[in-house]
Amino acid sequence: MCGIVGLLVKKPALREQLGALMMPMLIGMIERGPDSAGLAVFTEALPKGQHKYSLYAPVWEYDWAGFEAEFIRRFGTEAAIEAKGNHAVLTCDEPPEKVRPWVRKAFPSLHLLSAGRQIDIYKDIGNPKDVAARYGFERLAGTHLVGHTRMATESAVTPDRAHPFTAGEDFCLVHNGSLSNPYQIRRKLEPLGIGFDTDNDTEAACRYFEWRMREGDSLEDAIRSGFDELDGFYTFLMGTQDELALVRDAFACKPAIVAETDDYVAISSEYRSLAKLPDVKHANVFEPVPEEIYVWRAS
Repeated sequence: MCGIVGLLVKKPALREQLGALMMPMLIGMIERGPDSAGLAVFTEALPKGQHKYSLYAPVWEYDWAGFEAEFIRRFGTEAAIEAKGNHAVLTCDEPPEKVRPWVRKAFPSLHLLSAGRQIDIYKDIGNPKDVAARYGFERLAGTHLVGHTRMATESAVTPDRAHPFTAGEDFCLVHNGSLSNPYQIRRKLEPLGIGFDTDNDTEAACRYFEWRMREGDSLEDAIRSGFDELDGFYTFLMGTQDELALVRDAFACKPAIVAETDDYVAISSEYRSLAKLPDVKHANVFEPVPEEIYVWRAS
């Protein structure tokens, strides 16, 4: 059992309040997932050619200034790093195909959580309320976000196994449920050169969908192909640079609820997580039906 939350604000004036609006939603899901928590937030896009990378270090007082200096020395380009304890966001002109292998080789203790022009990720073990305070979730701004509280059932409680999972650029996925064939998916993808960072079943789904999109599928087509390829119980919530997408399996035994107003679209595993949103009593509230794909676009 885990908790998922998603929030997309339709009005630019609400973007500065994104984190604050989300906080009661995440706190409402603590009982569903007390082991760890994470959040992916999508911000205004960086200029074309720039990228940002979310990083996780094994210690709180990590030498991020030293990391930044070594990056500049290696690539001979400008870079900036914004640190929050053992997390940091690196902004630079270098593409993921250069940065990922360099981080893996030069700084093997670091975990690269995400890459893109809009996505920032924070995730860690511990009570979700403590994780949110640790990284200032309430102060986050952006167009939309994807969050998760985890109750581990099939892999260890570690920061890298916390959700959201990412693949490619500006794509993330959270999951409530369990897949019965993640290793079948791995055997399909690994010969194609797609690597895995963990043994978590959710990572298999995340990398499968991102692979299908790189092969030319739209997000909706990628999800439809998953109906045949992914076996198990799931509610998936995905984020791209300008979309939130929600889908439940054919049995729909993992809960989900949506509340939509003129100001926002909010998604959660249970209604109690939505109850403190402004004007929710006038929202269009509904339960997503099985194998129906719901997509909302950020303005």
